[in-house]
Amino acid sequence: MDKFFQLKARNTSVRTELVAGLTTFMTMSYILIVNPNMLSATGMDKGGVFTATIIASVVATLMMALMANLPFALAPGMGLNAFFTYSICLGMGKDWRFALTAVFLEGIIFLLLSLFKVREFIFEAIPITLKKAVSCGIGLFIALIGLNSAGIVGTGKGTVLGLGNLLTPQSAVFFFGLLVAALLTAKNIKGALFAGIVSSTVLALILGVVQLPTSIFSLPPSMAPVALQLQWEHVFTWEMFSVMFTFLFVDIFDTVGTLAGVATKAGLIDEKGRLPKVGNALFADAAGTTVGALCGTSTITTFVESAAGVADGGRTGLTSVSTAFWFVVSLFFFPLISIVPPQATASALVIVGLFMLTPIKEINFSDFTESIPAYITMLMMPFSYSIAEGISFGMISYVVLKVLSGKGKEVSLLMYILSLLFAVRIFWPLLQPLLG
Repeated sequence: MDKFFQLKARNTSVRTELVAGLTTFMTMSYILIVNPNMLSATGMDKGGVFTATIIASVVATLMMALMANLPFALAPGMGLNAFFTYSICLGMGKDWRFALTAVFLEGIIFLLLSLFKVREFIFEAIPITLKKAVSCGIGLFIALIGLNSAGIVGTGKGTVLGLGNLLTPQSAVFFFGLLVAALLTAKNIKGALFAGIVSSTVLALILGVVQLPTSIFSLPPSMAPVALQLQWEHVFTWEMFSVMFTFLFVDIFDTVGTLAGVATKAGLIDEKGRLPKVGNALFADAAGTTVGALCGTSTITTFVESAAGVADGGRTGLTSVSTAFWFVVSLFFFPLISIVPPQATASALVIVGLFMLTPIKEINFSDFTESIPAYITMLMMPFSYSIAEGISFGMISYVVLKVLSGKGKEVSLLMYILSLLFAVRIFWPLLQPLLG
């Protein structure tokens, strides 16, 4: 084990790695509750999504451990599951099988990009400002989803948005979970989001919002209702391209950013700023997405919560093996996990939204050709209720402002092409009569 995982070379031990893996699992375990709750809103079977979430996470995390020997865990990404549910299915009115097909195609493309090292070209072509803005916009979008699902905000009387009824047991569950998660986060206590979900679920039981199940343990729910449910008739359409590209765009930048940030924290970056076996890490991420789509869940990505395990001393793939083990154990607790109300997970969504806002401090607000497109990106995601529209308008505004300001040379060829494609998609209804 020492030879395979290079424990001594990375100044760690079996015990340290196993504990670090448990820490990582605790910090990201909220996904076991949030993801099935969120995707079930599309009509997907909640139990099937629960099992698919775990199986895909285990496969991807073990690939990361055994192929790249890195202490990173993977699971369905927050933001991407929101895009799957609220933009594609509920916003565009698409069947969840359409969305799963887009995830599968994105995974295949990501695999090819990883094999042929094209990802660096795409990564460098997109301006850093928009990369940061996408993260921030998704954070605002997720927070809005959380507040809405908890009934804290909704359609107001004569207004677009307004406060909901705050004097209900459901609202009490949300605010209690938010308080616990926020307080523990402020104290840097690991597993803060999970603790917030658990404590607010206990309050929900006390207040009668949910009922305790007859049994706590069970065999894993079947994946049959959601597995291998791909829809091929819309593959060659603009809508599929737009959806698939959004998945790919967010996945690439989220993964690369997470790998760089957590690897730096772990001291795994070499003197030239490179991460050993980064190609294998990206391949594991892409393979996880492909497997996840076949199992029946949204895009798999590397979790930034892996930094918690790294902070606990995790330095090798053995940490990831430990995390995968705890995912397997959780397979048998579906009856207990399934009673968690949406108000409890909503508090976690609001805090996750905060975490995703941190790149805003790195945006150059003094250059308005940079900050205005970033602002439009962040603005359009929550207010259009669509991550895809936020990216589309952000890219188009970036190219237009740069060109009209005489800074067109700062824009890459790929950005011109993508912006043109997005503009055609948006204005296609106006162009159709002109084209006959």
